[in-house]
Amino acid sequence: MKIVERSVSAGDREIFDLDEFLSRPLYAHLAHNSDQGPRESPVWFHWDGQAIWIIGGTSFPANLKRDPRCAFGIVDWDLATGLCHHVGFRGRAEVLPFDFAMARTIFRRYFGPDERDWDGRFEDVFTGELGLEMVRVIPESVVIRDQSYKPTPFARQQGSRQQRPAEPGTAADPAGI
Repeated sequence: MKIVERSVSAGDREIFDLDEFLSRPLYAHLAHNSDQGPRESPVWFHWDGQAIWIIGGTSFPANLKRDPRCAFGIVDWDLATGLCHHVGFRGRAEVLPFDFAMARTIFRRYFGPDERDWDGRFEDVFTGELGLEMVRVIPESVVIRDQSYKPTPFARQQGSRQQRPAEPGTAADPAGI
């Protein structure tokens, strides 16, 4: 994998560690081509040190089989502190048969180690009923940017007031999902 950019936009600090960044439970955004044009899919992922693994959805694996070129954007951002770490990958996807062990690795990253605590709506991922596939991308190039900044008083105040969505099914969740 070729690092095409590794930069800190302000300050004299060291750039963050790529492997540590990729160990954070962040969303990646998969950009790829479809018959209708460009698409973007938010995905959970696992970085194994060489490749990005994701669980295929219902449409993007077919798109990636047609055109394996893709890109991932991953950002860790905090309004209140000014943290803004960005990693962008470009590469080619390989669509593979569903791998139960890798899927569990991905789920543990976001839900924790105890499968009994996982949200029941995802049980069908592991039954095989959905016919899901795995996607593995070995990055060809990567951009690593620390675009962190000194937050304004407004940003610190707004960031400290940000409310996280209520847990699904709680009274504060009007949709009850």
